[in-house]
Amino acid sequence: MTVSTPVELIVAAPGRKSRGLAQAIARRIGIAVIVIWGAITASFLALKSMGGDPVQSIAGGVVQVTPELREQIIAKYGLDDSFFQQYLSYLGGVLQGDLGTSYALRRPVVDAIAEQLPNTMTLLITATVFAVAVAFIVSLTTAHRGKRVRSIFQALESIGVAVPAFWLGIMLITIFSFGLRMFPSTGANGVAALVLPSIALGLPVAATLSQVMRDTLEKTLDEPFIVTVRARGAGEFVVRVRHALRHSLVSVITLVGWLSGTLIGGAVVVEQVFSRPGIGRMIFSAVLNKDMPVVLGIVIVAAVFYVIVNTVIDLLYPIIDPRLR
Repeated sequence: MTVSTPVELIVAAPGRKSRGLAQAIARRIGIAVIVIWGAITASFLALKSMGGDPVQSIAGGVVQVTPELREQIIAKYGLDDSFFQQYLSYLGGVLQGDLGTSYALRRPVVDAIAEQLPNTMTLLITATVFAVAVAFIVSLTTAHRGKRVRSIFQALESIGVAVPAFWLGIMLITIFSFGLRMFPSTGANGVAALVLPSIALGLPVAATLSQVMRDTLEKTLDEPFIVTVRARGAGEFVVRVRHALRHSLVSVITLVGWLSGTLIGGAVVVEQVFSRPGIGRMIFSAVLNKDMPVVLGIVIVAAVFYVIVNTVIDLLYPIIDPRLR
């Protein structure tokens, strides 16, 4: 039996690490491809099962579709092909960066989404920052602060989770737009128009995050190493922010990745309530008009966004907790 010397083990270690990193990257890429493919396939099946006449949707404002026009539309969009042929044709276009042409907008789907995507991404990022900031503040100030304080904030968090986004948006508009006239009720012009939609979208997420974060903080504050930190003379603020918070971030960041899908879905409702341009309003209109290329294009964008967020979170794990390296 051959026994490796220490020098051989040291030389071989970098090679094993490189192979492990390559395997991790390949696994992550494989998962991302499967998620995106699954989202496209599920949406394609759902839209095809909705029924209706796609020719009428493509014809748009034409009241009566003549047989000649119907034949032209069917030939142009390949509607007489089998389901499997249409599915493969669409996948082939996606691989080439072609998401098709919108039935209603009469323009490439890529261009239409690119025009509206910045508004939605700004809303999602702002709502996420707001939710995380509120969760941090609430959890840090209420963890181990007494039963009465904890009960009050638990009740408020439960209400925040249960309140529908559209109702919260309407209440915010009624109070802060029509009543106090502090913020605009519609549009996307300026930072002021971003405040109320971000609160309506981010508050339910903040309520969920603060519940999880406070529970994790309280468990961390009961750990033996916290007793040691306090024995060294560290103040309560240092104990909570520098030591306990870091050990609580892994579960919170994991939850943020899971809730990113909720934010995308909530953006559809919030953009409608605040008449804010974005892909949320676009997909709402596309579903009503059975504009299949736009719906599928937005599904792909949402799936890519979800994959990117969770990939970034995976990369943050070893930075937050060195034990995971």
